[in-house]
Amino acid sequence: MRNRLLALGLLLLGCASPAFAQNDAERVRAAKALTLDRKYAEARQAWTAILASVQGADADAAAYWIARSSEKLGERERAFKEYGTFLARRPSDRGLVDEARTSRIGLAAQLYRAGQASYVNVLHEGLTDANKTVRYFAALQLGGLGAPTSKRAVPVLKEILAKETDDDLLDRSRIILLRLEPTALSAPSAALAEPARPAGPAVPAKWLRLRVFEKGRSTPEVSINVPVALADILFESLPDEAKGELKKKGYDAENFWRKLKQLGPSEIVEIKGEDGSVVKVWLE
Repeated sequence: MRNRLLALGLLLLGCASPAFAQNDAERVRAAKALTLDRKYAEARQAWTAILASVQGADADAAAYWIARSSEKLGERERAFKEYGTFLARRPSDRGLVDEARTSRIGLAAQLYRAGQASYVNVLHEGLTDANKTVRYFAALQLGGLGAPTSKRAVPVLKEILAKETDDDLLDRSRIILLRLEPTALSAPSAALAEPARPAGPAVPAKWLRLRVFEKGRSTPEVSINVPVALADILFESLPDEAKGELKKKGYDAENFWRKLKQLGPSEIVEIKGEDGSVVKVWLE
């Protein structure tokens, strides 16, 4: 009888560990299902319970998904802190680490736009991240903020133009760089004077030139040279409010660029402002 009880006890002890492991696996599957079903409040509760009962990589993953759930619920400050808590664990999963850093940068940009200026420091830190994806994302986010320190993104934006080949990434970087530092995209040999009108058959225009002259000045106050391909994107990407403001002043932004292209190279469009300033635009 004693031997039979001993054998039963050993069997129960031997099954105890696998039973608990199986239970944890089932809880993780349930939490993942809630996340996939976009039941983020319930998913966060499930991941929080899992975090309290596991260790190591499993605990790191649970901490990440807690933050992710909060982000999906729109609780930006909470999610920002929870991503920080996850990163403070020094997790070994580099993919989750980079995702968390990128998410924190995106949340910081949103919080900055909501009036919390101190979060811009997180974007500044992102500009020096060892992972280029995180670094590029920080530059794009910071450059689009219109913050007093947005120009700190310029070196990374130039790095993107010098090293990357993805068209969408390049276009986004050019547009932001054009706003922050217009001369960065200028042709090195671009003249400030009006273009010469060459004789002979017309050739396709490659550059859009823009000069802004203050009243009574012969030297331009603003000089911008933009590749024609980028100008297409720039005019298309104008926000609705900007187009509305241009219309109030008598300019149809949607038709302006199309009409300008029809003029061909070297034809100058001159716009005189009420304050005596002059804007000259031409193709070359």
